[in-house]
Amino acid sequence: MNISTKPIRMLVVEDHVGLAENLFEYFDNTHYVLDFAPDGLTALHLIATREYDVIVLDVMLPGLSGFEICHRIRHDIQCTTPVIMMTAKDQLKDKEEGFRAGADDYLVKPFDLRELQLRVNALYRRKEGMGKTTGIEVPGIRFDPGKLTVQVDHNGSLELSGTMARIFEALIKAYPGFLSYEQLQERIWGEKEVDMNTLRTHVYTLRKLLQDTFGFSMIKTMHGRGYRLTPPAQAGQ
Repeated sequence: MNISTKPIRMLVVEDHVGLAENLFEYFDNTHYVLDFAPDGLTALHLIATREYDVIVLDVMLPGLSGFEICHRIRHDIQCTTPVIMMTAKDQLKDKEEGFRAGADDYLVKPFDLRELQLRVNALYRRKEGMGKTTGIEVPGIRFDPGKLTVQVDHNGSLELSGTMARIFEALIKAYPGFLSYEQLQERIWGEKEVDMNTLRTHVYTLRKLLQDTFGFSMIKTMHGRGYRLTPPAQAGQ
């Protein structure tokens, strides 16, 4: 497995000792370096003082929930490190809450450790690729892949995080064309057969955030086909 010349630094936030031990045993090789936090406060301290490539975060934790921890990672610490949430909660509303908090991926327990490894590797590759391209512009909109910011002419800017930033980058790169559901899934998660509800939840959350910030959603649904970016001049079309 030739992922990178340097190990992937992971923080595992999990209060179940048995599962944490299984993760440490599975990832015990030269490709990964793991830290462990049994609760939210410990996790937030480590994230604020150390640098990680991927954070694996349980939802059901003593004290602060994983949702609240993820929100604080994004808004208080201003950390953009990819977050995978682990939980037994498999309802769409739970996934939506996780994505709204800033999670990049959502893994429902029980899961195969190999699947977690594939998702960790995919998030790491995308993290390494972020910020290596210059600003991307379409009429009235500019996206900075390094700062993960969207700017609209004479209408301010917005900082995105995680999966929402990758979705926006994929759509602005495809402009004036559109991306099919399968193309977008493959560019975001590296595979075509992702749960459609997961994609729809991410797009819904991103669209609402853009609407609240700029007054228009920027993302048009091509019914039965996919999504495309809509610049300000085309917002009413």
